[in-house]
Amino acid sequence: MNALTPFSPAETTDLAEAIGRARALFASGDVVLAKSIADLVYSSIQPLTKAAEKLDMREAIEACYRIQADALEVVTYSEIRVADEWDKAKGEGKTLRGRPKKSVITEDAFKIGNIGWSRDQLLKARKVRDAEKDNPGFVRRIIQDQVRLGFAPTKADIRHALNRKAGLGMTNATKEERGFQLYETPIEAMRTLLALESFSGSILEPAVGRGAVMRSLEDAGYDVLISDLVDRGVTTRAGQYQQVGDFLASEPAGEGVDIVTNPPYDDLANAFAAYALRTHKPHKMALLLNMNFMCGFDDPNRRYVMDENPPSRIYVFARRLPMMHRDGWQGPKANSQMNTAWFVWERNEDGSYGQGYPQIIRVMWDDYQTAAPLTPGAGGNVAPLTFRPAVDDEFTRETPRKELSQRLQEEEGRARAWMAGRDTFELADLRKGVAVRELVALALIADFEARGLIASVGENQWKLLERERAGYGASS
Repeated sequence: MNALTPFSPAETTDLAEAIGRARALFASGDVVLAKSIADLVYSSIQPLTKAAEKLDMREAIEACYRIQADALEVVTYSEIRVADEWDKAKGEGKTLRGRPKKSVITEDAFKIGNIGWSRDQLLKARKVRDAEKDNPGFVRRIIQDQVRLGFAPTKADIRHALNRKAGLGMTNATKEERGFQLYETPIEAMRTLLALESFSGSILEPAVGRGAVMRSLEDAGYDVLISDLVDRGVTTRAGQYQQVGDFLASEPAGEGVDIVTNPPYDDLANAFAAYALRTHKPHKMALLLNMNFMCGFDDPNRRYVMDENPPSRIYVFARRLPMMHRDGWQGPKANSQMNTAWFVWERNEDGSYGQGYPQIIRVMWDDYQTAAPLTPGAGGNVAPLTFRPAVDDEFTRETPRKELSQRLQEEEGRARAWMAGRDTFELADLRKGVAVRELVALALIADFEARGLIASVGENQWKLLERERAGYGASS
Protein backbone atom coordinates (compact mmCIF):
# COMPACT_ATOMS: atom_id res chain seq x y z
CA MET A 1 0.00 0.00 0.00
CA ASN A 2 1.36 3.46 -0.91
CA ALA A 3 0.27 7.09 -0.66
CA LEU A 4 -1.35 6.99 -4.11
CA THR A 5 -3.32 3.82 -3.35
CA PRO A 6 -4.59 4.17 0.22
CA PHE A 7 -6.80 1.10 -0.03
CA SER A 8 -6.32 -1.99 -2.19
CA PRO A 9 -9.00 -4.73 -2.30
CA ALA A 10 -6.33 -7.12 -3.60
CA GLU A 11 -4.44 -6.80 -0.34
CA THR A 12 -7.49 -7.83 1.68
CA THR A 13 -7.91 -10.85 -0.58
CA ASP A 14 -4.28 -11.88 0.02
CA LEU A 15 -4.69 -11.47 3.77
CA ALA A 16 -7.92 -13.49 3.78
CA GLU A 17 -6.09 -16.29 1.95
CA ALA A 18 -3.25 -16.10 4.49
CA ILE A 19 -5.75 -16.58 7.30
CA GLY A 20 -7.04 -19.67 5.51
CA ARG A 21 -3.50 -21.11 5.53
CA ALA A 22 -3.13 -20.23 9.23
CA ARG A 23 -6.36 -22.10 10.05
CA ALA A 24 -5.15 -25.15 8.15
CA LEU A 25 -1.82 -25.10 10.01
CA PHE A 26 -3.62 -24.78 13.33
CA ALA A 27 -5.81 -27.78 12.51
CA SER A 28 -2.72 -29.84 11.68
CA GLY A 29 -1.05 -28.97 14.97
CA ASP A 30 1.46 -26.44 13.66
CA VAL A 31 0.16 -23.80 16.03
CA VAL A 32 3.36 -21.75 16.38
CA LEU A 33 3.57 -21.13 12.63
CA ALA A 34 -0.21 -20.59 12.50
CA LYS A 35 0.13 -17.93 15.18
CA SER A 36 3.02 -16.24 13.36
CA ILE A 37 1.01 -15.93 10.13
CA ALA A 38 -2.10 -14.75 11.97
CA ASP A 39 -0.07 -12.16 13.90
CA LEU A 40 1.27 -10.80 10.61
CA VAL A 41 -2.25 -10.59 9.15
CA TYR A 42 -3.56 -8.91 12.31
CA SER A 43 -0.92 -6.15 12.14
CA SER A 44 -1.20 -5.77 8.34
CA ILE A 45 -4.99 -5.37 8.20
CA GLN A 46 -5.16 -2.44 10.63
CA PRO A 47 -3.75 0.26 8.28
CA LEU A 48 -6.07 -1.03 5.54
CA THR A 49 -9.01 -0.72 7.92
CA LYS A 50 -8.13 2.88 8.74
CA ALA A 51 -7.80 3.72 5.05
CA ALA A 52 -11.22 2.19 4.31
CA GLU A 53 -12.76 4.07 7.23
CA LYS A 54 -11.36 7.38 5.98
CA LEU A 55 -12.89 6.72 2.57
CA ASP A 56 -16.15 5.52 4.18
CA MET A 57 -16.06 2.29 2.14
CA ARG A 58 -18.59 0.30 4.14
CA GLU A 59 -18.14 -3.06 2.37
CA ALA A 60 -14.37 -2.77 2.59
CA ILE A 61 -14.56 -1.82 6.28
CA GLU A 62 -16.71 -4.85 7.05
CA ALA A 63 -14.32 -7.11 5.12
CA CYS A 64 -11.37 -5.73 7.09
CA TYR A 65 -13.20 -6.28 10.38
CA ARG A 66 -13.89 -9.91 9.47
CA ILE A 67 -10.26 -10.53 8.52
CA GLN A 68 -9.05 -8.93 11.76
CA ALA A 69 -11.53 -11.04 13.71
CA ASP A 70 -10.34 -14.25 12.02
CA ALA A 71 -6.70 -13.34 12.61
CA LEU A 72 -7.29 -12.52 16.27
CA GLU A 73 -9.16 -15.77 16.76
CA VAL A 74 -6.32 -17.88 15.30
CA VAL A 75 -3.73 -15.98 17.36
CA THR A 76 -5.64 -16.38 20.61
CA TYR A 77 -6.56 -20.03 20.23
CA SER A 78 -2.99 -20.81 19.17
CA GLU A 79 -1.73 -19.22 22.38
CA ILE A 80 -4.24 -21.27 24.36
CA ARG A 81 -2.99 -24.46 22.68
CA VAL A 82 0.65 -23.60 23.44
CA ALA A 83 -0.21 -22.90 27.09
CA ASP A 84 -2.03 -26.25 27.29
CA GLU A 85 0.86 -28.18 25.78
CA TRP A 86 3.44 -26.39 27.88
CA ASP A 87 1.60 -27.18 31.12
CA LYS A 88 1.11 -30.77 30.02
CA ALA A 89 4.82 -31.14 29.27
CA LYS A 90 5.73 -29.45 32.53
CA GLY A 91 3.59 -31.94 34.43
CA GLU A 92 5.48 -34.73 32.69
CA GLY A 93 8.86 -33.20 33.54
CA LYS A 94 9.69 -32.31 29.94
CA THR A 95 10.33 -28.58 30.27
CA LEU A 96 13.55 -28.62 32.26
CA ARG A 97 15.65 -27.60 29.24
CA GLY A 98 13.45 -24.70 28.12
CA ARG A 99 10.59 -24.14 25.74
CA PRO A 100 10.32 -25.63 22.25
CA LYS A 101 11.66 -24.18 19.01
CA LYS A 102 9.80 -26.56 16.70
CA SER A 103 6.66 -25.28 15.01
CA VAL A 104 4.80 -28.59 15.25
CA ILE A 105 4.11 -29.39 18.88
CA THR A 106 4.90 -33.03 19.59
CA GLU A 107 5.24 -34.98 22.78
CA ASP A 108 9.00 -34.45 22.83
CA ALA A 109 9.07 -30.85 21.53
CA PHE A 110 9.07 -29.33 24.99
CA LYS A 111 12.40 -30.93 25.82
CA ILE A 112 14.44 -28.64 23.57
CA GLY A 113 14.99 -25.02 22.68
CA ASN A 114 12.82 -22.04 23.26
CA ILE A 115 9.84 -20.71 21.26
CA GLY A 116 10.75 -17.16 22.20
CA TRP A 117 7.99 -16.52 24.67
CA SER A 118 8.53 -14.53 27.85
CA ARG A 119 7.19 -15.73 31.17
CA ASP A 120 4.64 -12.90 31.05
CA GLN A 121 3.30 -14.10 27.68
CA LEU A 122 2.83 -17.60 29.04
CA LEU A 123 0.98 -16.29 32.11
CA LYS A 124 -1.35 -14.23 29.90
CA ALA A 125 -2.04 -17.21 27.67
CA ARG A 126 -2.92 -19.29 30.73
CA LYS A 127 -5.42 -16.65 31.88
CA VAL A 128 -7.17 -16.69 28.52
CA ARG A 129 -7.08 -20.50 28.50
CA ASP A 130 -8.65 -20.67 31.96
CA ALA A 131 -11.38 -18.18 31.01
CA GLU A 132 -12.16 -20.24 27.89
CA LYS A 133 -12.38 -23.44 29.94
CA ASP A 134 -14.70 -21.82 32.48
CA ASN A 135 -16.88 -20.40 29.73
CA PRO A 136 -16.45 -22.22 26.39
CA GLY A 137 -16.64 -19.82 23.45
CA PHE A 138 -15.59 -16.88 25.63
CA VAL A 139 -12.92 -15.66 23.18
CA ARG A 140 -15.05 -16.08 20.06
CA ARG A 141 -17.98 -14.21 21.63
CA ILE A 142 -15.80 -11.25 22.63
CA ILE A 143 -14.47 -11.02 19.07
CA GLN A 144 -17.81 -11.46 17.31
CA ASP A 145 -19.58 -9.01 19.62
CA GLN A 146 -17.18 -6.29 18.51
CA VAL A 147 -17.81 -7.06 14.84
CA ARG A 148 -21.58 -7.13 15.42
CA LEU A 149 -21.40 -3.69 17.02
CA GLY A 150 -19.44 -2.33 14.06
CA PHE A 151 -15.92 -2.23 15.51
CA ALA A 152 -12.64 -3.90 14.67
CA PRO A 153 -11.87 -6.51 17.38
CA THR A 154 -8.55 -6.04 19.14
CA LYS A 155 -6.29 -7.85 21.58
CA ALA A 156 -7.18 -5.13 24.07
CA ASP A 157 -10.84 -6.23 23.93
CA ILE A 158 -9.86 -9.69 25.16
CA ARG A 159 -7.58 -8.22 27.82
CA HIS A 160 -10.34 -5.95 29.11
CA ALA A 161 -12.80 -8.84 29.10
CA LEU A 162 -10.39 -10.83 31.28
CA ASN A 163 -10.06 -7.89 33.68
CA ARG A 164 -13.82 -7.55 33.89
CA LYS A 165 -14.16 -11.27 34.49
CA ALA A 166 -11.62 -11.01 37.30
CA GLY A 167 -13.43 -7.97 38.74
CA LEU A 168 -10.41 -5.70 38.48
CA GLY A 169 -11.15 -2.08 39.22
CA MET A 170 -14.67 -2.86 40.49
CA THR A 171 -16.42 -3.25 43.78
CA ASN A 172 -16.02 -6.33 45.95
CA ALA A 173 -19.38 -7.72 44.82
CA THR A 174 -19.13 -10.91 42.80
CA LYS A 175 -20.64 -11.20 39.35
CA GLU A 176 -23.41 -13.33 40.80
CA GLU A 177 -24.08 -10.71 43.47
CA ARG A 178 -24.13 -7.91 40.90
CA GLY A 179 -26.67 -9.90 38.89
CA PHE A 180 -28.18 -7.67 36.21
CA GLN A 181 -26.45 -4.58 37.63
CA LEU A 182 -29.61 -2.91 38.94
CA TYR A 183 -28.53 0.07 41.02
CA GLU A 184 -31.41 2.48 41.65
CA THR A 185 -30.70 6.02 40.45
CA PRO A 186 -30.84 8.59 43.29
CA ILE A 187 -33.64 11.15 42.97
CA GLU A 188 -31.00 13.82 43.62
CA ALA A 189 -29.33 12.99 40.30
CA MET A 190 -32.58 13.28 38.35
CA ARG A 191 -33.64 16.57 39.96
CA THR A 192 -30.29 18.08 39.03
CA LEU A 193 -30.42 16.91 35.42
CA LEU A 194 -34.00 18.02 34.80
CA ALA A 195 -33.35 21.46 36.28
CA LEU A 196 -30.49 21.98 33.82
CA GLU A 197 -31.56 20.17 30.64
CA SER A 198 -34.77 20.02 28.61
CA PHE A 199 -35.49 17.07 26.30
CA SER A 200 -38.01 16.22 23.60
CA GLY A 201 -41.49 15.40 24.85
CA SER A 202 -40.94 11.65 24.45
CA ILE A 203 -37.90 9.96 26.01
CA LEU A 204 -36.56 6.43 25.74
CA GLU A 205 -35.41 4.79 28.99
CA PRO A 206 -33.77 1.51 27.83
CA ALA A 207 -32.52 0.35 31.26
CA VAL A 208 -35.65 1.13 33.27
CA GLY A 209 -34.92 -1.22 36.18
CA ARG A 210 -37.64 -0.57 38.73
CA GLY A 211 -38.44 2.84 37.30
CA ALA A 212 -36.41 5.39 39.29
CA VAL A 213 -35.45 7.43 36.20
CA MET A 214 -38.85 6.90 34.59
CA ARG A 215 -40.79 8.23 37.59
CA SER A 216 -38.72 11.42 37.72
CA LEU A 217 -39.21 11.97 33.98
CA GLU A 218 -42.97 11.45 34.26
CA ASP A 219 -43.15 13.80 37.24
CA ALA A 220 -41.51 16.44 35.04
CA GLY A 221 -44.13 15.95 32.31
CA TYR A 222 -42.37 13.65 29.87
CA ASP A 223 -43.81 10.63 28.05
CA VAL A 224 -41.43 7.72 28.59
CA LEU A 225 -40.82 4.64 26.42
CA ILE A 226 -39.38 1.93 28.65
CA SER A 227 -37.49 -1.33 28.22
CA ASP A 228 -35.00 -3.49 30.08
CA LEU A 229 -33.15 -6.77 29.74
CA VAL A 230 -35.19 -8.15 32.66
CA ASP A 231 -39.00 -8.12 32.91
CA ARG A 232 -39.85 -6.51 36.24
CA GLY A 233 -43.45 -5.72 35.32
CA VAL A 234 -42.85 -1.95 35.24
CA THR A 235 -45.53 0.18 33.58
CA THR A 236 -45.74 3.85 32.74
CA ARG A 237 -48.51 6.08 34.04
CA ALA A 238 -50.11 5.76 30.63
CA GLY A 239 -50.37 2.01 31.25
CA GLN A 240 -47.68 0.92 28.80
CA TYR A 241 -45.69 -2.12 29.90
CA GLN A 242 -41.94 -2.21 29.59
CA GLN A 243 -40.50 -3.95 26.57
CA VAL A 244 -38.08 -6.77 27.35
CA GLY A 245 -34.86 -7.32 25.43
CA ASP A 246 -31.18 -6.52 25.01
CA PHE A 247 -30.69 -2.85 24.16
CA LEU A 248 -27.63 -3.81 22.09
CA ALA A 249 -29.95 -5.70 19.73
CA SER A 250 -32.73 -3.09 19.68
CA GLU A 251 -34.18 -1.11 16.79
CA PRO A 252 -34.77 2.65 17.11
CA ALA A 253 -38.10 3.60 18.72
CA GLY A 254 -38.41 6.56 16.35
CA GLU A 255 -36.37 9.12 14.51
CA GLY A 256 -33.97 10.71 16.96
CA VAL A 257 -35.88 9.94 20.15
CA ASP A 258 -34.01 11.33 23.17
CA ILE A 259 -32.47 8.88 25.66
CA VAL A 260 -32.06 9.33 29.41
CA THR A 261 -30.83 6.45 31.54
CA ASN A 262 -28.42 5.14 34.14
CA PRO A 263 -26.86 2.38 31.99
CA PRO A 264 -25.18 -0.77 33.28
CA TYR A 265 -21.53 -0.02 34.03
CA ASP A 266 -19.24 -3.06 34.27
CA ASP A 267 -18.60 -4.49 30.79
CA LEU A 268 -21.48 -2.75 29.02
CA ALA A 269 -21.11 1.00 29.51
CA ASN A 270 -18.90 1.54 26.45
CA ALA A 271 -20.98 -0.62 24.12
CA PHE A 272 -24.24 0.80 25.50
CA ALA A 273 -23.29 4.42 24.81
CA ALA A 274 -21.78 3.67 21.39
CA TYR A 275 -24.78 1.62 20.26
CA ALA A 276 -27.15 4.38 21.34
CA LEU A 277 -25.33 7.05 19.29
CA ARG A 278 -24.59 4.82 16.32
CA THR A 279 -27.97 3.10 15.95
CA HIS A 280 -30.62 5.18 17.75
CA LYS A 281 -29.06 8.57 16.91
CA PRO A 282 -30.91 10.52 19.63
CA HIS A 283 -31.21 14.29 19.33
CA LYS A 284 -30.07 14.40 22.93
CA MET A 285 -28.84 11.69 25.30
CA ALA A 286 -27.99 11.88 29.00
CA LEU A 287 -26.17 9.00 30.71
CA LEU A 288 -25.27 8.87 34.39
CA LEU A 289 -21.74 7.47 34.40
CA ASN A 290 -18.67 7.00 36.52
CA MET A 291 -16.25 9.90 36.08
CA ASN A 292 -13.67 7.35 34.91
CA PHE A 293 -15.61 7.27 31.66
CA MET A 294 -13.70 10.43 30.69
CA CYS A 295 -10.47 8.41 30.70
CA GLY A 296 -9.26 5.39 28.77
CA PHE A 297 -8.52 4.93 25.08
CA ASP A 298 -8.07 1.20 24.43
CA ASP A 299 -11.74 0.41 23.90
CA PRO A 300 -12.94 1.55 20.43
CA ASN A 301 -16.43 2.16 21.80
CA ARG A 302 -15.00 4.59 24.36
CA ARG A 303 -13.06 6.40 21.66
CA TYR A 304 -16.18 6.59 19.49
CA VAL A 305 -18.32 8.29 22.15
CA MET A 306 -15.64 10.43 23.79
CA ASP A 307 -13.30 11.38 20.91
CA GLU A 308 -15.16 10.96 17.61
CA ASN A 309 -18.62 11.99 18.90
CA PRO A 310 -17.97 13.67 22.25
CA PRO A 311 -20.62 14.86 24.68
CA SER A 312 -21.56 18.53 24.65
CA ARG A 313 -21.68 18.88 28.41
CA ILE A 314 -20.54 16.88 31.41
CA TYR A 315 -22.16 17.77 34.73
CA VAL A 316 -19.71 16.64 37.39
CA PHE A 317 -21.16 16.14 40.84
CA ALA A 318 -18.75 18.08 43.04
CA ARG A 319 -20.32 16.32 45.98
CA ARG A 320 -20.81 12.59 45.55
CA LEU A 321 -24.35 11.36 45.04
CA PRO A 322 -25.95 9.21 47.74
CA MET A 323 -24.84 5.60 47.48
CA MET A 324 -26.49 3.52 44.75
CA HIS A 325 -26.86 0.15 46.50
CA ARG A 326 -27.54 -2.83 44.30
CA ASP A 327 -31.05 -4.21 44.04
CA GLY A 328 -32.01 -6.37 47.03
CA TRP A 329 -29.16 -5.13 49.26
CA GLN A 330 -30.08 -5.73 52.91
CA GLY A 331 -26.80 -4.80 54.54
CA PRO A 332 -25.82 -1.51 56.17
CA LYS A 333 -26.10 1.62 54.04
CA ALA A 334 -22.71 2.97 53.01
CA ASN A 335 -21.36 6.26 51.74
CA SER A 336 -20.67 6.43 48.03
CA GLN A 337 -17.06 5.90 46.94
CA MET A 338 -17.81 6.71 43.29
CA ASN A 339 -17.51 10.05 41.52
CA THR A 340 -20.28 10.37 38.94
CA ALA A 341 -21.45 12.80 36.28
CA TRP A 342 -24.22 13.31 33.75
CA PHE A 343 -22.75 12.99 30.25
CA VAL A 344 -25.00 14.83 27.76
CA TRP A 345 -24.69 14.36 23.99
CA GLU A 346 -26.49 16.62 21.49
CA ARG A 347 -26.70 15.82 17.79
CA ASN A 348 -25.52 18.36 15.25
CA GLU A 349 -27.28 19.05 11.96
CA ASP A 350 -24.82 16.83 10.08
CA GLY A 351 -25.61 13.87 12.38
CA SER A 352 -22.40 14.07 14.42
CA TYR A 353 -22.16 14.85 18.11
CA GLY A 354 -20.18 17.42 20.05
CA GLN A 355 -18.35 20.56 19.05
CA GLY A 356 -14.76 20.15 20.08
CA TYR A 357 -14.15 19.64 23.75
CA PRO A 358 -17.14 19.05 26.03
CA GLN A 359 -18.03 21.71 28.57
CA ILE A 360 -17.17 20.51 32.06
CA ILE A 361 -19.63 21.88 34.61
CA ARG A 362 -19.31 21.25 38.34
CA VAL A 363 -22.63 21.10 40.18
CA MET A 364 -23.80 20.55 43.75
CA TRP A 365 -26.86 18.33 43.75
CA ASP A 366 -28.02 19.97 46.98
CA ASP A 367 -28.76 23.16 45.02
CA TYR A 368 -31.38 21.54 42.81
CA GLN A 369 -33.58 19.53 45.16
CA THR A 370 -36.36 22.15 45.11
CA ALA A 371 -35.66 23.52 41.62
CA ALA A 372 -38.43 23.27 39.01
CA PRO A 373 -37.62 21.08 36.00
CA LEU A 374 -37.27 22.73 32.61
CA THR A 375 -40.27 22.48 30.29
CA PRO A 376 -40.49 19.22 28.30
CA GLY A 377 -40.07 19.75 24.58
CA ALA A 378 -38.47 23.16 24.94
CA GLY A 379 -34.98 21.86 24.28
CA GLY A 380 -31.81 23.59 25.37
CA ASN A 381 -30.14 23.89 28.72
CA VAL A 382 -29.40 26.58 31.31
CA ALA A 383 -26.22 27.57 33.04
CA PRO A 384 -26.02 26.12 36.56
CA LEU A 385 -26.17 29.46 38.34
CA THR A 386 -28.02 30.41 41.49
CA PHE A 387 -28.80 33.89 42.82
CA ARG A 388 -29.24 35.20 46.31
CA PRO A 389 -31.99 37.78 46.94
CA ALA A 390 -30.79 41.37 46.58
CA VAL A 391 -31.71 44.03 49.14
CA ASP A 392 -34.74 45.35 47.25
CA ASP A 393 -35.22 42.75 44.57
CA GLU A 394 -35.10 39.02 43.84
CA PHE A 395 -33.50 37.36 40.88
CA THR A 396 -35.45 34.48 39.43
CA ARG A 397 -34.50 32.19 36.61
CA GLU A 398 -36.93 31.97 33.72
CA THR A 399 -37.05 28.61 31.96
CA PRO A 400 -36.00 29.18 28.33
CA ARG A 401 -38.80 28.18 25.99
CA LYS A 402 -39.03 28.50 22.25
CA GLU A 403 -42.05 30.05 20.60
CA LEU A 404 -44.44 27.54 19.05
CA SER A 405 -43.97 29.08 15.59
CA GLN A 406 -40.22 28.51 15.91
CA ARG A 407 -40.78 24.90 16.91
CA LEU A 408 -43.02 24.39 13.86
CA GLN A 409 -40.33 25.71 11.53
CA GLU A 410 -37.72 23.45 13.12
CA GLU A 411 -39.83 20.28 13.03
CA GLU A 412 -41.66 20.67 9.69
CA GLY A 413 -38.98 19.01 7.55
CA ARG A 414 -38.61 15.99 9.86
CA ALA A 415 -42.39 15.63 10.20
CA ARG A 416 -42.94 15.66 6.43
CA ALA A 417 -40.10 13.18 5.88
CA TRP A 418 -41.62 10.88 8.49
CA MET A 419 -45.13 11.11 6.98
CA ALA A 420 -43.92 10.52 3.42
CA GLY A 421 -43.67 6.76 3.91
CA ARG A 422 -47.10 6.32 5.50
CA ASP A 423 -50.62 6.21 4.07
CA THR A 424 -52.25 7.14 7.39
CA PHE A 425 -51.01 7.99 10.86
CA GLU A 426 -52.27 8.81 14.33
CA LEU A 427 -51.30 11.58 16.73
CA ALA A 428 -49.35 9.20 18.98
CA ASP A 429 -47.43 7.85 15.97
CA LEU A 430 -46.41 11.34 14.90
CA ARG A 431 -45.28 12.26 18.42
CA LYS A 432 -43.08 9.19 18.75
CA GLY A 433 -41.83 9.23 15.16
CA VAL A 434 -40.71 12.87 15.26
CA ALA A 435 -40.05 12.99 19.04
CA VAL A 436 -42.12 16.08 19.86
CA ARG A 437 -44.54 16.86 22.64
CA GLU A 438 -48.29 16.79 22.05
CA LEU A 439 -48.68 20.56 21.72
CA VAL A 440 -46.14 20.68 18.87
CA ALA A 441 -47.60 17.58 17.17
CA LEU A 442 -51.12 19.10 17.21
CA ALA A 443 -49.80 22.39 15.83
CA LEU A 444 -48.02 20.54 13.00
CA ILE A 445 -51.20 18.67 12.12
CA ALA A 446 -53.29 21.85 12.15
CA ASP A 447 -50.76 23.62 9.95
CA PHE A 448 -50.58 20.73 7.46
CA GLU A 449 -54.37 20.46 7.32
CA ALA A 450 -54.72 24.20 6.64
CA ARG A 451 -52.24 23.92 3.78
CA GLY A 452 -54.02 20.91 2.27
CA LEU A 453 -51.16 18.50 2.86
CA ILE A 454 -53.12 16.05 5.03
CA ALA A 455 -56.79 15.29 5.73
CA SER A 456 -58.60 13.78 8.70
CA VAL A 457 -59.97 10.26 8.18
CA GLY A 458 -61.27 9.66 11.68
CA GLU A 459 -60.72 10.55 15.30
CA ASN A 460 -57.01 11.25 15.84
CA GLN A 461 -56.17 9.81 12.41
CA TRP A 462 -55.00 11.54 9.22
CA LYS A 463 -53.93 10.61 5.72
CA LEU A 464 -51.30 12.11 3.43
CA LEU A 465 -52.79 13.74 0.32
CA GLU A 466 -51.47 12.91 -3.13
CA ARG A 467 -50.15 16.36 -3.92
CA GLU A 468 -48.07 16.32 -0.77
CA ARG A 469 -46.79 12.81 -1.60
CA ALA A 470 -45.85 13.90 -5.12
CA GLY A 471 -44.33 17.18 -4.10
CA TYR A 472 -42.52 16.14 -0.94
CA GLY A 473 -39.58 18.34 -0.25
CA ALA A 474 -40.88 21.36 -2.15
CA SER A 475 -42.12 24.37 -0.26
CA SER A 476 -45.88 24.80 -0.19
